[in-house]
Amino acid sequence: MVEEGIYRSGFPQPDNFAFLRTLNLRSIVYLCLEPYPEENLKFLAANNIRLFQFGIEGKTGSVPSSTIMEALKILIDVRNHPVLIHCKRGKHRTGCLVGCLRKFQNWCLTAVFEEYQRFAGLKSRSTDLAFIEEFDSDRLRQCLYSLIYQYQGYGSKNKRRLLYRDENLPKSQVTSR
Repeated sequence: MVEEGIYRSGFPQPDNFAFLRTLNLRSIVYLCLEPYPEENLKFLAANNIRLFQFGIEGKTGSVPSSTIMEALKILIDVRNHPVLIHCKRGKHRTGCLVGCLRKFQNWCLTAVFEEYQRFAGLKSRSTDLAFIEEFDSDRLRQCLYSLIYQYQGYGSKNKRRLLYRDENLPKSQVTSR
């Protein structure tokens, strides 16, 4: 578990399907170039799980920033939760995505690197650590702000402001700011 609603792993095998069912997944973020195996696709279809594939080369150590950005958009959208992130071994590509998520969550870089290295072990890649360090999580934050403003009508003629609502409160206690 990365955090509530977000999981990471190596490539799921049929032996893992029973456990995956217990997670009640809505989505899988798959970070490899290779097509998803037919057996796994059948499992996804039978369990109504969406597959988001972001093909990242595994051996080169070069991770495209734009691909990670698109994967993060899927990952932070709670409508896709619970979500499982995986590549082949759950180390490098998955570690880069989780590391960038942690930067977005304002973790200190030392903690981000420790988490990456815990999963990568002796196969830790300095190129992955450099990628995470240089990743601009503020670009993602700006993208989200623009979506929120657009969704709430901030850019329209009547210039509505953002509404902050607690969905657990009765309607009479919901306030606008």
